[in-house]
Amino acid sequence: MLKENLKRLRKQKRMTLEELADAIGTSKQTIHRYENGIISNIPADKVLKLAAALDVSPAELMGWDGEDFSSFNYNNVLPYSVKRIPMLGNIACGEPIFADEEHESFVNVGDGIDADFCLRASGDSMMGARIFDGDIVFIRKQEAVDNGEIAAVIINDEATLKRVYYYPSEEKIVLTPENPRYAPLVYIRDELDTIKILGKAVAFQSIVV
Repeated sequence: MLKENLKRLRKQKRMTLEELADAIGTSKQTIHRYENGIISNIPADKVLKLAAALDVSPAELMGWDGEDFSSFNYNNVLPYSVKRIPMLGNIACGEPIFADEEHESFVNVGDGIDADFCLRASGDSMMGARIFDGDIVFIRKQEAVDNGEIAAVIINDEATLKRVYYYPSEEKIVLTPENPRYAPLVYIRDELDTIKILGKAVAFQSIVV
């Protein structure tokens, strides 16, 4: 039942094997094995992620009519619920790029992630923080972050993801990448008026397996 439901639901959402694999952090070969029953004992955490990616309950994915997957009382299985986070487009990990604030889609995440929206990373300047090109970065709205925290920052209506360092006595903000190929972005005095902290990066979903 699981393998048939998995293939049917994936095709209904018009997702490729690779897209579903990226969404749950595995390979397309593994998804192919799930759908063909080669792997029948799918780990509980993967079932939860598959259900979230396909916008169904784990019970529906497993074919358990009327049952709630989170109600099973096993010591190593914790209750899990999801919520929808709006995707607001791309954010640069490199040079700033335009921030599209139109909701393109929604991403399902565990309700333990305290985020207001998410953006897809573009570029490689935050590789040292394990944020890679194509990763989804979850942002909690706030107008300031602590020194050294990673934030989504708007610069003249363009967005970038960097570590933020304040130097109040010098009237300076430094936006620092996590890749030595890129120089920090430095803003002083009147230039600070062009800077707006959009929010703090609180989590990310990596496409790198």
